[in-house]
Amino acid sequence: MASPIPVYIETARSGGLSQKAGAAREILKNCTLCPRRCGVDRRSGETGICKTGKAAMISSFNAHFGEEAPLVGKKGSGTIFFTHCSLMCCFCQNFDISHEGHGSPVSNEELAAIILAVQQEGCHNINLVTPSHVVPQILSAMEKAVDAGLRIPIVYNSSGYDRLETLRLLEDVVDIYMPDFKFWDPDVARAACGAPDYPAVAREAIAEMHRQVGDLQIDADGIARRGLLLRHLVLPEDLAGTRSVMRFIYEAISPGTYVNIMNQYRPCGNYQKVPALGRRITAAEFRKALQDAREEGIFRLDRI
Repeated sequence: MASPIPVYIETARSGGLSQKAGAAREILKNCTLCPRRCGVDRRSGETGICKTGKAAMISSFNAHFGEEAPLVGKKGSGTIFFTHCSLMCCFCQNFDISHEGHGSPVSNEELAAIILAVQQEGCHNINLVTPSHVVPQILSAMEKAVDAGLRIPIVYNSSGYDRLETLRLLEDVVDIYMPDFKFWDPDVARAACGAPDYPAVAREAIAEMHRQVGDLQIDADGIARRGLLLRHLVLPEDLAGTRSVMRFIYEAISPGTYVNIMNQYRPCGNYQKVPALGRRITAAEFRKALQDAREEGIFRLDRI
């Protein structure tokens, strides 16, 4: 069972958190944080695909009760929604945040204060939603927040489109990784988000996440303390490639991986780029996805 003390506490005490934050800030000068590798100088205000310069942007933060059961518990998951994204799926369920940029810039000091405010609400964790493009800002804010009393687990809630080099900066900082595995087929990824490398990147990223934190560990109160929690959104016409994703998780990650197979897809944003995305999934498609997961040996399914 994982220690009740988050891993970042010792990292901060040893000076490792400060070193990681400094290294991450250097990357902003020629940004290669995500697989897009735009190479812009974000510290000088230049922006790439993520449209984010030196300061992170936040659209909202609150206690969220719609997340996975081990994150929500009785007091909620403390979600902080970052504005913009480096993957940019055409059908994003939060299109106004990721594509349209709804939100406000915050300094690292303000982000630290928000993190502490979420903890003060009594939430079980700090759930960083779409964090891949703002890792330097998060690490810098965490330096300040830990000094001021941050003591609950950090959840890295990403699209799965994460560079290994960036994830390694998060080792011994993040307690719970919660990536998506969105598409198995590179052609679907190309059509939906202009990232044909997504499946290969996600496979490497999820393997690295699991190497760092292992399978999801849940305490006696049913609350996640440490580990990997995978999300997979079922898409119409099996565009997500559910069976192949589940086989990969079983064979290359762990049969004990905790997985949330989600049925809430609805046409959003610029879904017209992929004609098959123009409808919700059917009940039969969702049942088939669950069956595929079980037949491939995945048994830790959220709320099933």
